[in-house]
Amino acid sequence: MLILASTSTYRRALLERLGIEFTAIAPGVDEAPTPRWTPLERAQGLALAKASAVAASHPDATIIGSDQLAVCKGELLEKPGNTERCREQLRWASASAATYYTAVAVLQPASGQTLQFVDTTTVYFRALNDAEIDRYIAADKPLDCAGGFRCEGLGISLFARIATEDPTALIGLPLIALARALRQCGYPAP
Repeated sequence: MLILASTSTYRRALLERLGIEFTAIAPGVDEAPTPRWTPLERAQGLALAKASAVAASHPDATIIGSDQLAVCKGELLEKPGNTERCREQLRWASASAATYYTAVAVLQPASGQTLQFVDTTTVYFRALNDAEIDRYIAADKPLDCAGGFRCEGLGISLFARIATEDPTALIGLPLIALARALRQCGYPAP
């Protein structure tokens, strides 16, 4: 049994691309910031915590935990939640770079196997004016996305370029590395 320890519709849609049957279960992990961790450490710690929380009640399954954190000019980019906060985040990111750390932990408690990896993606925003930001928010409504954009939608037009090894990582689950990890765990990922 393969379990995605997440309630994210974005991660669920990405994992469906691999064509492997799975179940999604809410991990119930507190995601409050831990001051002593860097954003990278926090993403890694939360990915492992999510997978471990679900593994405790499903010891015979393979569990995927994932977390993503974004940083721009030293500040965390959270999910904006409302239009005004989204506008503020996009103004902040305008003509700047934002780094996204997407961490994954794959656990097989029965075999004792733990695979962990992180994709680092840097998004370079072009200079954005207020009218462009407002048009974008009205069209894509990215209020539930870290940084206030959907790269798989119209948000791609906000960038000058993206530096990444895996374009799916920016959406929330790096499928290239995950497919490799699942093959190591015995799953027939193409």
